[in-house]
Amino acid sequence: MSKVEKVETVVQDDEELLSEEELQDIEKEVNEPEPEVRKEGKKSIYVLLEEEIMGLDIPDGEKAKRLSRLIKVRNQKVNIMLAGSTGAGKSSTVNALFNMDVAKVGVGVDPETSIIEKFELDNLTIWDTPGLGDGVASDERISRSILEKLNELDEDGNPLIDLVVVILDSSSKDLGTSYDLINNILIPALGDDAKDRILLALNQADVAMKGTHWNEEENAPDEVLKEFLKKKADSVQNRVKEATGLSIRPIYYCAGYKEEGGDQRKPYNLTKLMYYIIKAVPKDKRLALADNINEEEDNWLHDDEEKDYKKSIKSSFGETVWDCITDGFDKGVEVGGDILGIPGKIVGAAVGAAVGAVKGVFVAIFD
Repeated sequence: MSKVEKVETVVQDDEELLSEEELQDIEKEVNEPEPEVRKEGKKSIYVLLEEEIMGLDIPDGEKAKRLSRLIKVRNQKVNIMLAGSTGAGKSSTVNALFNMDVAKVGVGVDPETSIIEKFELDNLTIWDTPGLGDGVASDERISRSILEKLNELDEDGNPLIDLVVVILDSSSKDLGTSYDLINNILIPALGDDAKDRILLALNQADVAMKGTHWNEEENAPDEVLKEFLKKKADSVQNRVKEATGLSIRPIYYCAGYKEEGGDQRKPYNLTKLMYYIIKAVPKDKRLALADNINEEEDNWLHDDEEKDYKKSIKSSFGETVWDCITDGFDKGVEVGGDILGIPGKIVGAAVGAAVGAVKGVFVAIFD
């Protein structure tokens, strides 16, 4: 019997109360088998939420129900594919977004997919495809591998890949290879789900227009470059819409990692990119992203300020806790503080006392 099945069996009778020993058994199973201590001794958000649930002054049956929901959320896996032309900055982007220094590296089992690198961070898997544009034969081989991966199903019979992030070079005049990928490979393969499962990202905003309009002091584009980048995004959006009928708005940003022989620049609009990635991922899977966000505070300092992306990111994670773990219980309970971006009135007692600890995992970097 699985962990979820065991917990659900225990709580199926609402009147049944659990013994302390039974609750301890459930708690032990929630913790196993994977280690849940992050680097520098920080605990996983799943463990923090579990500890908070176990410490609540609520009936044992209710604790078990919430643990059951937590297990379901914890077992959700996110698979993100990165694609784009050679030199567009796929590696620098994924390094800037996530804690890649703890990733396990592997490749696909199939010979046809073995050219796609696999990076595993607990419940988050990044599929990094080779760069396109290095030759017709190479592009055909890579496209075939992408198609095969997009048609893979997970253990529940659902599409394996949740989201494809296409990285484009905003400083390049020739995006033909990227258009071929988007219009002729990705959108036809994803069909009706294409708009919800494709995210277009214009990287290297700092070197567009030959880098002459980048404000180094503010680490942001000046007004001339902003207008250029908006028109670039318009152009990409229109080209894709004309070819496929889908309107997908690209996000321009700068991953911020140093290229060989170049200057080190801090990320720009990375917070916006993360916000849209989170929005595209199903709500019950979002904590897999929360548990693996890059903890470098500088990565999240600069954005276009068109929206409070930091607050929105925290609220998105809060929705997961509220809807998927507490199931709406204790809505409006006052816990006296901010957690997951929802001030004062919180998602419920299930996460109340974990305010400081959860912030230590991922929320503090967005303050």
